[in-house]
Amino acid sequence: MASRPAVRHISRCSIKPEYVPEESKQPFHLNPWEISLLNGHYIQKGLLFPKPKDPPSITTIINQLKDSLSRTLVHFFPLTGHLITHKQDNPPSYSISLDCNKNNPEVEFVHAFADLTMADILSPIHVPLIVRSFFLQGEALSHDGHILPLLAVQVTELVDGIFIACSFNHVLGDGTSFWNFFNSWAEICKHNQISHPPVLTRWFLDGHSPVINLPYSHHNEFIDRFQPPVELRDRFFHFSPQSIARLKAKANAESNTSTISSFQALSALVWRSVTRARLHLQSHQKTSCSFSTNNRSRLNPPLSPDYFGSCVQPVMATTTVGELLSHGIGWGALLLHEAVKGHTENKVREWLEMWMKSPKIYQLSKLFDPCGVFIGSSPRFEMYGCDFGWGKAEAVRSGIDNKCDGRVISYPGRHGGGSVDLEVSLMPESMTALELDPEFMDAVTPVLASWC
Repeated sequence: MASRPAVRHISRCSIKPEYVPEESKQPFHLNPWEISLLNGHYIQKGLLFPKPKDPPSITTIINQLKDSLSRTLVHFFPLTGHLITHKQDNPPSYSISLDCNKNNPEVEFVHAFADLTMADILSPIHVPLIVRSFFLQGEALSHDGHILPLLAVQVTELVDGIFIACSFNHVLGDGTSFWNFFNSWAEICKHNQISHPPVLTRWFLDGHSPVINLPYSHHNEFIDRFQPPVELRDRFFHFSPQSIARLKAKANAESNTSTISSFQALSALVWRSVTRARLHLQSHQKTSCSFSTNNRSRLNPPLSPDYFGSCVQPVMATTTVGELLSHGIGWGALLLHEAVKGHTENKVREWLEMWMKSPKIYQLSKLFDPCGVFIGSSPRFEMYGCDFGWGKAEAVRSGIDNKCDGRVISYPGRHGGGSVDLEVSLMPESMTALELDPEFMDAVTPVLASWC
């Protein structure tokens, strides 16, 4: 693959909504969860589809995608706007909001080609670096949405496949919002209808103005351009429903409980295994495992699952390397269970109240624990039901977004049934050690290729 040409951009254009709804003229303010993510990279996720067996021309496919995207943007018109900073000196104020009422609402759309097969992408043990070229915006921060499109789509034609990739500003939405948009686009492309319209009404903490005055006078005071290590390796590991059931049973038996969930047990396995694979760690060092937790269902009344925005914040369990590795997965899983259990509505509102008193924007270089594991996305997201009219996707892949040593991205397994795929990012020496770890690899399920 090293001798093959890079991804070649064939055409680039701007896609506008089919029409601009009246709601776009209303103010679109950002809440603390969203503002705190201004240093986050764009969410970069994409689906790999086999080319249809009785294919229309690629020109027809591209035009169908453009037309359906235009219709989809009517429902998701915030994605066509841009971020804007409001600043004044007397009295001093600095706030950031979303402008959806500009003269030329649009998103970026690129048609590209790569002289590669699906096997070139899916067969290697580690995700090929060229996959990162399937995504636009690269390492752009969400704050760059002041000048960059908030949504950028690249459709890369392969020899026998089509990869549809979205780069989606994290301030505008979290993983739930991202996949609601992606599935809605596919649904409109195939059926010209949408079954789960996004809820665009903004949610804010009671008693507070939706306009949040930040303690800054210039964005250079908070911008942190975190760059993932160039040596980072990404690999997918598959866990069958049976394997996960065994992990759950083991974790609950070791902890003498029945409350540990399947995902908490799997996460504990990953936390222990990655920690063990980092051969340089000492037993007294602190290690953590963090989740990105969806707050929609934790509020009272709960927000709709279709609420469009970012509603996530990290939940963390911490211990020492020695303690984590001297116990079984049940001990670590119970730590994770207690951390999630403690993330109540009161905790959510308490965090929001504290943030409003002292607003701050996450800096990824300080947020990521070099001794820890950070688990993002969710196996509950609907990915493989995303059908543009050519059938089921063969695989999901991600870009460079928010990756670091110890980053784990969770996905549903392609065949469903409670199976889970984990994309693990580690430095080379740690990845090699993980791949030789008996406890971890015994739980991993081999996958037979189905795209050949």
